[in-house]
Amino acid sequence: MPARTAIDNATLQAYRETEYRVHGDAPLTLKIDEPSAPLAALHQRLHVASSAFITAANPFSQPCDASQNDARQHALADELAQLGFAVIPGIGQHPDNGWPGEPSFLVPGISLEACRTLGTKYGQNAVVWSGNDAVPRLILLR
Repeated sequence: MPARTAIDNATLQAYRETEYRVHGDAPLTLKIDEPSAPLAALHQRLHVASSAFITAANPFSQPCDASQNDARQHALADELAQLGFAVIPGIGQHPDNGWPGEPSFLVPGISLEACRTLGTKYGQNAVVWSGNDAVPRLILLR
């Protein structure tokens, strides 16, 4: 039975189809529920058991202008740094629905609980979290 959520089906489908692209020295693309060997290798290299792909842009999937999204991303980056996390920049981009890509961060080593807390604080419908199996999962927040 599908999880109960306040998020409409079209938005959920868009999240599932989005490509979560991680930049950095070893770029990779994450897809929901698809095992990622590059992510598993990154986890191993960084000695972490989990990671999250998170943004502060466009809270509740309501478009904000670029300056608002930049300010929100800077606040998230500052908070992640204060929490001791090193991040890898990225972008969440649907391959063809026209929604602008959202600047994001891959956060190696973050727990599911901390990921949920930050996603909720920054008004997100969902976050992407991967555990030991390196399978990106859509974590619904509302």
